[in-house]
Amino acid sequence: MNARFRDLFVSAADGLQLYARDYGPELGGALPVVCLPGLARTSEDFHDLAEALSNDSARPRRVLALDYRGRGRSEWDKDWRNYDVRIELDDTLQVLTVAGIEKAVFVGTSRGGLITMALSAVRPTLLGGAVLNDVGPVLEGQGLIRIRSYVGKLPVPGTMSEAGQVLKQMSDAQFPNFTDAQWEKMARGTWREESGRLVLMYDPKLMKTLETLDLEVPLPVLWPLFGGLSPYPVLAIRGGNSDLLTSETLRGMQESHPRLTAVTVPDQGHAPIIEGALLGTIKHWIDQAEIQP
Repeated sequence: MNARFRDLFVSAADGLQLYARDYGPELGGALPVVCLPGLARTSEDFHDLAEALSNDSARPRRVLALDYRGRGRSEWDKDWRNYDVRIELDDTLQVLTVAGIEKAVFVGTSRGGLITMALSAVRPTLLGGAVLNDVGPVLEGQGLIRIRSYVGKLPVPGTMSEAGQVLKQMSDAQFPNFTDAQWEKMARGTWREESGRLVLMYDPKLMKTLETLDLEVPLPVLWPLFGGLSPYPVLAIRGGNSDLLTSETLRGMQESHPRLTAVTVPDQGHAPIIEGALLGTIKHWIDQAEIQP
């Protein structure tokens, strides 16, 4: 239990223990928000946003931030093949059922955005709006190659400061203006301290899911899945330096979705960090999305 959020543990359909951070009032009139992280990221990435939404003096919201299986405080799966979007979709539905959330705005970063799009197909009544952080119906192979180059392959740093420098060396071109404090903050969502040493916040076997991708073959296009979001307001965010979501794809999303708001975050890559001005933009958009007919 943390004074700023409640710990929620849920059993998946196969018995694996899943974890989520549960912020704010469990009951209330405001539409809840569900945060879904990227491939190798955790609920930690949404802490600032969750605090801002749950502590709003005028309209506090319940915010649920999930750790997928094999990440954060969720249990690791003995079979790495289960680190699959379809199974993580089922896990998400299980967590929402236990939490009693019947409708929410979903904030999905990268993989979390794919799960959000999938939710619109399998459980459309759950969606009250969607924030897609640097992900869309076309995934660029170049970005996936870069992600595959480091997931599960990072060196073991001695301190969080060193961990921040590891990430800086790896992704400085994506985030050229990041401060050391920002790199260290990102590192705290990648490693945790355990018995006096730093360990990854995710199962290194996640890398195996990427190794099975044949990036010489064109990737599947997900426009029909994205089309499932057409009844709902959508905020689409792109990092100006992103190599996973192109500006052309973002324009196509705008043209095909009449209720989509597009935002590009300059000097950030995949995926923009939710803090500062971007945090304010998301919070304001959620407030407006709730009152749209």
